[in-house]
Amino acid sequence: MEINGMELNALAVAGIIIGIVVLYILSCIRFIYEYERAVVFRLGRVLEKPKGPGIILVFYPIDRMERVSLRIRVNDVPSQDVITRDNVTVKVNAVVYFRVIEPQQAILEVEDYLYATHELSQTTLRSILGQSELDELLSERDRINRHLQEVIDSQTDPWGIKVSAVEVKHVDLPDSMQRAMARQAESERERRAKIIHAEGEFQASAKLRDAAMTIEGHPMAMQMRFLQTLVDVGSENNSTLVFPVPIDLFSVFLKQNGSPPAQSDEIEPSVA
Repeated sequence: MEINGMELNALAVAGIIIGIVVLYILSCIRFIYEYERAVVFRLGRVLEKPKGPGIILVFYPIDRMERVSLRIRVNDVPSQDVITRDNVTVKVNAVVYFRVIEPQQAILEVEDYLYATHELSQTTLRSILGQSELDELLSERDRINRHLQEVIDSQTDPWGIKVSAVEVKHVDLPDSMQRAMARQAESERERRAKIIHAEGEFQASAKLRDAAMTIEGHPMAMQMRFLQTLVDVGSENNSTLVFPVPIDLFSVFLKQNGSPPAQSDEIEPSVA
């Protein structure tokens, strides 16, 4: 069977056309990762649902594709000069964790959702911290972080972005304020030390009062305590010990001998 020249030309043209079609289809294949979604515009209108993950076909130039990552992004907010409510200037930086939950809204509602979220985080940080006092900024960090997260999330929600957390990382205080806080902390420590010392003196006086009331009902307890004190003092390396001896110690012996007790209250012998 013979094939003339016209048929050969037709077959060649058909083969070229088929090859072009195959190459075009291969060029339209796109791979979308598990953490990505593709927002496709067909003739300028967005498709109903984002495509992906897996293999998708994007027919250029009819279609145009925008990749959107669904992973959590970390936005480092640089140091901001903030004037607190009590007129203290501080430098504060923070970090914002957010992710895209609605790819179509992130592409349609805002031109650059990453840049918009970054700028919104900076302005919100200055605004919220400017409403707080310095002591609140230092001691109530968790409450301020939650407030920042709620405010930023409410403003990015129309963009299809969910802000999961906001953390204030560092608060840089002026040197003069650091010295003032150091003096305040030192004064506070001294006040607490004096209060503790006064409470100790008060408790000691109460115990001494109870001991005096106990000894008042038992006179010999005073003598036993006196002798115990002599034993404690005598345990030291002393060459000479001078101590007063109450006359009550000899009253028992004087009564046994029938002699009247001495008129003097106490004597002071010297023991070498």
